[in-house]
Amino acid sequence: MADVQVTCVDRVGSAHEHITHLGGASWKWTVQQVVASIENGTNTFYTLVGGKRADVGVVKGQSGKYVRTYADGYWNDNLLALPACAR
Repeated sequence: MADVQVTCVDRVGSAHEHITHLGGASWKWTVQQVVASIENGTNTFYTLVGGKRADVGVVKGQSGKYVRTYADGYWNDNLLALPACAR
């Protein structure tokens, strides 16, 4: 299993942003691919925002599964603090 840092995200929407892809130095996956990888135990994902690590987890919402970061015992929105992935 690899521990993979997420350094960018692609999103759509304005008022309620929706993340479509997560990426790193040499990779970019859809949210569905990341969810499957986490649930299958293939990889773990994390962010480093302000020098602080937050693990990426899977959350079930009204519209299905999505990813969110978890640090210090709380779910948070560190993914939305990341820049957009390069095209």
